[in-house]
Amino acid sequence: MQTAGANVLLVAAAALVDADNRVLLARRPAHKEHGGLWEFPGGKLNSGETPEAALIRELKEELGIEVAARCLAPLTFASHSYETCHLLMPLYICRNWHGEPEPLEGQTLAWVRKDKLRGYSMPAADIPLIPILQDWL
Repeated sequence: MQTAGANVLLVAAAALVDADNRVLLARRPAHKEHGGLWEFPGGKLNSGETPEAALIRELKEELGIEVAARCLAPLTFASHSYETCHLLMPLYICRNWHGEPEPLEGQTLAWVRKDKLRGYSMPAADIPLIPILQDWL
């Protein structure tokens, strides 16, 4: 467990949900931290950036899609201690975007039904988000 004063890393993530109620997962490239694990798309907040602004930017950079802030609905968050930092990650639901998600940063994409989410290996911080997302869907 991290002690007080630990480096807090702020990351925003999105559960992109398509018309068939499937969720988009991205598999991190092998050479990156948590390589080979599946995650909800998103990324780190830049200094002074809101979680919504970070998601809009990250989804454009990673997947080539356009998302409006009004289409991001906060669902839950993860708070998890890793060895090097404490991760705080809000998870937003998004059902509306423009464009077709494409893997622009070497990741693999998969549209996953809610009952299959536990079959994908994820970073420890993402795992507690699954039952909340499944209940919502």
